[in-house]
Amino acid sequence: MEPALIGTRLASAAIGPLLRKLLAGDGPGAGLTGADRPVRLASLLSFRGEKRTLTEKDVRKLAATLVARTCEGPGGPPFPPDETEAVTDALAAHLLALGDLDMDDVQAVHLGPRALARRLRAAAPAPDGLAADSVLYLDTATEWACHHILEFFTRRSSFVARTLVEQTRGQAALARKVDALAAAHPGPLAEDAAFERRYLAHLARKHGHLTIHGIDLRDTREEWPLDVAYLSLEATGDARDPDRDPREHASVRADLAPAAHERILLRGQAGSGKTTLVQWLTLAACATPPAEGMGYLHGRVPFVLPLRTLTRHGERLPDAERFLSAADCPLTPPDGWADRVLSAGRGLVLVDGIDEIPEAERGRARDWLRGLLSAYEGGNRWLVTSRPTAVRDDWLARDGFTELTLSPMTPAEVATFVRRWHRAAGPAAAPYEQRLLDSLRTTEHVAQLATNPLMCGLVCALHHERRGYLPRGRGSLYEAALSMLLVRRDRERGMGAPYGVDLDEAPQIQLVQRLAYWMTLNDRFQMARGHAESLVAEALPAMGLTDHAPDQVFAHLLHRSGLLREPTADTVDFVHRTFQDYLAAKALVDHWDIGVLVRNATDDRWEDVLRMAVGHARPREAAEILSELLKAADAAADRPSRLRLVLLAATALGHATEVAPEVRAEILRRTGEVIPPRDPDEARELAGAGRMVLELLPGPEGLDERTAHLVVVAATHVLSDAAVPFLARYADHPSLGVRAQLVWAWQRYDARAYADGVVARLDPTELRLQVLDDERADELLRLGLAPELLDLSASVSADRAAAVLARCDPRELRLLDHPPGGELAPLGPLGSLEYLALPTDAVWRTTDLPEGVPLRRLNFLSLPEDGLAGLARYPLLGELPYLPEPTPAVWRDLRALPQIERMTFGAEALADCPEDVVLPRVSFLVCYGGGRRRRGHSLDDVVRVFPGLQLLYLSGGTFDVSRAGDLAALRVVRTSSVVLTGTEGLPSRVRVSA
Repeated sequence: MEPALIGTRLASAAIGPLLRKLLAGDGPGAGLTGADRPVRLASLLSFRGEKRTLTEKDVRKLAATLVARTCEGPGGPPFPPDETEAVTDALAAHLLALGDLDMDDVQAVHLGPRALARRLRAAAPAPDGLAADSVLYLDTATEWACHHILEFFTRRSSFVARTLVEQTRGQAALARKVDALAAAHPGPLAEDAAFERRYLAHLARKHGHLTIHGIDLRDTREEWPLDVAYLSLEATGDARDPDRDPREHASVRADLAPAAHERILLRGQAGSGKTTLVQWLTLAACATPPAEGMGYLHGRVPFVLPLRTLTRHGERLPDAERFLSAADCPLTPPDGWADRVLSAGRGLVLVDGIDEIPEAERGRARDWLRGLLSAYEGGNRWLVTSRPTAVRDDWLARDGFTELTLSPMTPAEVATFVRRWHRAAGPAAAPYEQRLLDSLRTTEHVAQLATNPLMCGLVCALHHERRGYLPRGRGSLYEAALSMLLVRRDRERGMGAPYGVDLDEAPQIQLVQRLAYWMTLNDRFQMARGHAESLVAEALPAMGLTDHAPDQVFAHLLHRSGLLREPTADTVDFVHRTFQDYLAAKALVDHWDIGVLVRNATDDRWEDVLRMAVGHARPREAAEILSELLKAADAAADRPSRLRLVLLAATALGHATEVAPEVRAEILRRTGEVIPPRDPDEARELAGAGRMVLELLPGPEGLDERTAHLVVVAATHVLSDAAVPFLARYADHPSLGVRAQLVWAWQRYDARAYADGVVARLDPTELRLQVLDDERADELLRLGLAPELLDLSASVSADRAAAVLARCDPRELRLLDHPPGGELAPLGPLGSLEYLALPTDAVWRTTDLPEGVPLRRLNFLSLPEDGLAGLARYPLLGELPYLPEPTPAVWRDLRALPQIERMTFGAEALADCPEDVVLPRVSFLVCYGGGRRRRGHSLDDVVRVFPGLQLLYLSGGTFDVSRAGDLAALRVVRTSSVVLTGTEGLPSRVRVSA
């Protein structure tokens, strides 16, 4: 049952005139003699007596109008739509029962609205078989009808005179009391709606800004409005999917992924933007109107569940009713609110940071998640985030989760981020913008650092602060960033000592290291504020800082260091986990806890700590850590563990300032033993070792198709221009999978060099080319390429898009994000188009599509403004995409498309198909179950609407297939999540298979 303002709507003035029709007008005279007795109810009603003005049929119509008006507005209906007629009949019966009550008007007023409503329910026939939501609505509607009726009684002049009713019960006073009562006792439906408004406003305030890591400059803000700052990144799917088209790289815009996938496990490296994506999805669900492309979240209620917060004190993971309190939301919802939201399928559940809880607790977290999925089956959207290696590949596979991985930022995305950063930093930063963009294109070590939003922010800030110069290497970058945050920011701003403490850089680093060291050793990413204060206080004497008050020192670190924050009043954590890892690594090296490092090497949460420790270590220390890692790999029981440890040593080697030649050679030799990779995950892990892997990967000669593809996957994930000549060796490979991977990688390298070395040499047969910005568009035009299969991004300007389409005239075209230039005009000149994919939430009309093309497939998520009937001019169009909630008008438009043979619907949508709509040409139907109908779905409507059906694919939910035998020939294919009933007695021509 979805929240709606039923109580408030029934209390409003708009409903009063409807109910006033039930009452007869006053008779002649005022009746002020004082001798008149109270009036019987039957004589006051317009549908009783000899002079009746309403029939029982009219009362039924009035009830129907009242039901319709109270169901208007935002949100879904307050009861199952298929029970509307039964609810209307029951409400009419309650109103008609007024004429059967043996009482007068004074007695009715004394009873009050609630007791009078009980009398009406008792006098009317009891409704049969109504759902609980329908009964609740009926009770609420009857009670509020009694409020209005009693108000009308007290407003009759004869009633006031006869009973000497106090003046305070006049019209204005009573109206105020009624409205006050509605506000004070609104019932669960109105309470839910009122609370949701407050809750969404709270989430928008809490998540509506993004911290700009690295903006520490004079006269600049430290936060961006998220709707201005957010940069949408690409998420890559599982390339091993056997159903994936090899012409396409399995990727999607990360913030649009939940539109296509109900359940997602999203992996990403530290700083890759996982938590920012959670913030963005939350803000998009709260926004009115929704941001461009994010309309699919409108009406959803976000639940943001950072796991490290939920488990910081070892608590049991929360059920739905404790979501808000466990996530430190200060608002108190109505009883049962979260359960009602999730039961209605309106939830957006965002579980952030599986990797941020100890490995031993992750199984319990999965059981908790499965319990929620089982309790709230249909309609909700679920997103779980994690670092890449925190959980195995199939960790949530059986629960229907799609696995996606956030890709490193492409050069175009990095450039966009740099421009936005410099705009936010103010006029003083403007002279450095182009210099940094040039460095990113020409200086490899700079480009290698700026691969995610966190590192991009630090690179921008340090480039500005150092007047256009940058430190080399990741460790040096962090060291410079700490210096800027801990000391130079306040000093250069002339801040003085706002907390009475003036500390140099070294003691501050020692103190925050101490906190990072404790958190890492204890598998925590938050700690109690009191404990943090005690750790600082214990360290001060050894540092010779006894003249500083511990509470002032801690306050200075918390509020001025730029590294710490207070997520709640009694906890402390680092602003980003990467800073904790860096400082913990430095502390571990200072303490020379090499045993601790190696023992935890197989724990994904320690991977960055170990790499950074090698960066902090002196040459002899680094060699010892790396040698111990190789020994641990030798002792590992299985290939995945050995591979993981060897590659960890290889990636850590890239952080070392200096390592003995024999250690370096041994690591290279051992890395060569795991080449070529055996699956895509190994390939991506291998790429983490950096450009040295390119020297070990084999060329295409003598490799089978699968191995060649895996080698190319590894090489395309090495973010170095040195990868371009290596990949050029594979440009002539005949495999479509290899060629598709090479096309996808174009966005990751210099546009011209890659176009000349790789793209221009690719066999275009069945190859989908991706043009994601103006640079790639210019290269396509320069080389004279004319791909038949084309992806065109919204980042391509309108004139370039028109030029590309005119040159190519593609057979298949996918418009990404939104149409180039915001419109579909460039499609006009096309003549060969067979497949067109429109972007999410595109605003379009069928008249925008090109005329006279042999269109066979059309993919869209938003319906055309002029209806579907205009597609009749494409006689070859035999398939339509998923239609989520077709209205009766949409169903009738489908009758104008006799060429359609394949369709996809939700099972509940079929029940809304008008009786006069039959689609006999449809032979293939995909039907999704789930939704609110827990009892299951019947094939009655399928048989009625699609009498020519031959293949029915069922996914999710329970289906009664007893009517399947009414079709001439049918094959039913179901997924593992489908339960079938009514299979007994089916004729042999109906085949059922998994």
